[in-house]
Amino acid sequence: MRIIRIETEMPQLKIKTAVYTDSSTGVPARQERNLPEFAFIGRSNVGKSSLINMLSGNRKLAHISSTPGKTQTVNRFLINESWYLVDLPGYGFAKVSKSQLAKLDKMIWDYIDRSENMILLFVLIDSRHELMKTDLEFLIRLGEKGIPFSIIFTKADKSGPVALAAKIDSIKRKISEYWEELPPCFVTSAETRAGREEVLEYIAQTIKSTANTSKTE
Repeated sequence: MRIIRIETEMPQLKIKTAVYTDSSTGVPARQERNLPEFAFIGRSNVGKSSLINMLSGNRKLAHISSTPGKTQTVNRFLINESWYLVDLPGYGFAKVSKSQLAKLDKMIWDYIDRSENMILLFVLIDSRHELMKTDLEFLIRLGEKGIPFSIIFTKADKSGPVALAAKIDSIKRKISEYWEELPPCFVTSAETRAGREEVLEYIAQTIKSTANTSKTE
């Protein structure tokens, strides 16, 4: 598994523009702009759309639904005219047929495996619950494929600080059974905006680090 680990001082990233550009059922046949992409994925009902809206500063950017599994296409948003935020369908339980779930799974992995512009995948995990089998299986598959990813714990405001810390520590211990080194982890809340600056700064530094690496190759 490739881990993007940033040790230098992180630059600030301010979201000035966030615009929906397109939806697809995988990797677009032709990329109009060769820009870095940061994809977001998680189990159904993990709070992905709320997180995306919080990060972008636009409450209406990603559609929020009370029905799990509502996102059924790969949705791309152009941020600051310089990088794409990609909203992937959720994995695991959703109120759709088995055949539709299979199509969604194929769509997800078609994007992850074939996208030439995705430089990091953020995997969202609900901080209120223990690590679920679907989450662990997904993470293990990423590791087997060598996909660079980070973890975002969502809904941090739903638990007290002691319970939150205990639950996150429990999840990390479970993941540590399969990885010698944990990927970067962030704790967020769409309600309080906790973790917003940390995630955006990490994205900014990753873009900078990737650009510097490209120049030296």
